[in-house]
Amino acid sequence: MDVTLLGTGAPAGLPRPDCPCAACAAALGEDARAATALLVDGALLLDLTPGAAFAAARAGRSLSGVAQVLLSHPHNGPAVEVPAGLPQPGRVPDGRELALLTGHRVRAVALDAPGTGYAVTGPDGQRLLFLPPGGAPAGLEEPAESYDMVLADVVGRPDALAKLRAVGSVGPTTDVVAVHLDHDVPPGPELRRRLAAAGARAVPDGATLVVGAYEEVPDVPRRTLVLGGARSGKSVEAERRLEAFPEVLYVATGGARGGDTEWAARVTAHRERRPGSWRTAETCDLVPLLRGDGPPLLIDCLSLWLTDAMDSVGAWDDAEWADGGERALRERVAELTRAVRATRRTVVAVSNEVGSGIVPATASGRRYRDELGRLNAAFADECEHVLLVVAGQALPLRG
Repeated sequence: MDVTLLGTGAPAGLPRPDCPCAACAAALGEDARAATALLVDGALLLDLTPGAAFAAARAGRSLSGVAQVLLSHPHNGPAVEVPAGLPQPGRVPDGRELALLTGHRVRAVALDAPGTGYAVTGPDGQRLLFLPPGGAPAGLEEPAESYDMVLADVVGRPDALAKLRAVGSVGPTTDVVAVHLDHDVPPGPELRRRLAAAGARAVPDGATLVVGAYEEVPDVPRRTLVLGGARSGKSVEAERRLEAFPEVLYVATGGARGGDTEWAARVTAHRERRPGSWRTAETCDLVPLLRGDGPPLLIDCLSLWLTDAMDSVGAWDDAEWADGGERALRERVAELTRAVRATRRTVVAVSNEVGSGIVPATASGRRYRDELGRLNAAFADECEHVLLVVAGQALPLRG
């Protein structure tokens, strides 16, 4: 079964008409996208968009063999003209299945938003799932058989992927293709980077994909370190990297700090922007978590872990530091990095980058700065992917 993407953009396309934003200004060439529409084996058209016949011709395909046209999302605006020879567009009721003479079976998938998703099974058994913009499946049951390909609004609804992964509908070999792409993310390298972190990819309009061909499925890095200064956006970047995965364990190393209202407000803001399915553990005991099995870990942050470790070895007292404190800290950092190297869990860790600013005025401040630099370097050595976040922009240092 093959799928030709006549368009891969949002309903208004990309760039949006008359939009002056930077993302739209950069959406040129392969990054320009028409509204999403899929042609399956030349026989099934999912969503009828303006200029579908011309888009098919540009892709070297024809709509003359289309036996069924199905709509996935509510259509707002003027009616779309149906090209001559095409059947009238329709919609399959949720939960119902449609059998085509071509051997394809199409089942309507209920969503948590207006619209209809479609699960298509080809004559040879390959399975694909197509979701409309802003939609995620509702009422999923596990265990489920993995789809060979999923085409969905990965940027707008990363939680849809998390739900599909939770029940097994998206597995390690599922080809996840992002469609309905809008101007929320700058096109080009930044879009590809964000999608790869979710195990997804984007393709240009007119691309024909073979369902079940896995060589293009991106590998999600097992270990990632996200560095940045204060309010740089490093925590948001780290959270974004795991929002398409279910049951993430958020490891908060800062503790509750009873009575500190400003700290409590920070903690609340972090919790409110995290998916509801994530769990939180407030601990600095990271090694057992890294050695154990379980869902992905988001560690925020190593800077506070180091503060706790330096407290425990008396690092702020020069005499204690010289009399075994420094050696004890080195051993704790080495134990942590060994656990990172050996872990089988997906890990995203956050840390502050403090060595590029003003030199601290106190000896203890300089000691902390130096030890954090050493910790960051040692942790980064064990990671496949290292990012530096500056002004909300993630700069890849490795991977």
